[in-house]
Amino acid sequence: MIDGEIVIGILMLKTRFPRIPGDIGNPVTWPFPVRFKTVDAANPTNVVTEGLSDARLLPAFLAAARELVGEGCDGLTTSCGFLAPFQDELARASGVPVAASSLMQVPLVERLLPPGRRAGVLTVRAASLTARHLAAAGARADTPVMGTEGGTELTRVLLGDLPELDPAKAEADMIEAGRALIARHPEVGAIVLECTNMPPYAAALARAVGLPVYDIVSLIGWFRAGLPKGSH
Repeated sequence: MIDGEIVIGILMLKTRFPRIPGDIGNPVTWPFPVRFKTVDAANPTNVVTEGLSDARLLPAFLAAARELVGEGCDGLTTSCGFLAPFQDELARASGVPVAASSLMQVPLVERLLPPGRRAGVLTVRAASLTARHLAAAGARADTPVMGTEGGTELTRVLLGDLPELDPAKAEADMIEAGRALIARHPEVGAIVLECTNMPPYAAALARAVGLPVYDIVSLIGWFRAGLPKGSH
């Protein structure tokens, strides 16, 4: 806690792509104090595309987590949904509550839906989102998943770590992927966004597909609301 405020620490991948309002890495996204710390060893290529093992990247995340707690953070999250497998170790090492991945919402969202309906996931790269990631978040291995890699902008910019982004084209990619997810899996009754760079487009996606959409912003708002003042 800093100056009486509950503070959320955000463990960031090292990136250069634009972080527009709504993105986890833009301070204006958050209506409460956050503190960022970049893990220099981690980037979109080795975390998402290559999927490096815990042993290669986990120590750097644990060290950064301890630093954030030492700087007064009351709870922690990360800037990538693919870090779900780090949940337990981050919580153990930091000693504060941790919400490592937006994917942790999948089982809760499914419980909210009528019988026969499922939560589906939109991700930046479907081939990289494995049963290991889903299991670490408490989601079923057969959770419906669709990636945005079929589009022209969002996945290209994020995984290529490019310095320019066209938000309108990125939004179109999101809507296209959301519609494809529902067409392939008509049982989907709500969507969870894996990628923490997707929240700027969540409202447009929800309007386009007519379903609830949940993301890292919805998760961390809920997460922070329960943290006790003066706990750290």
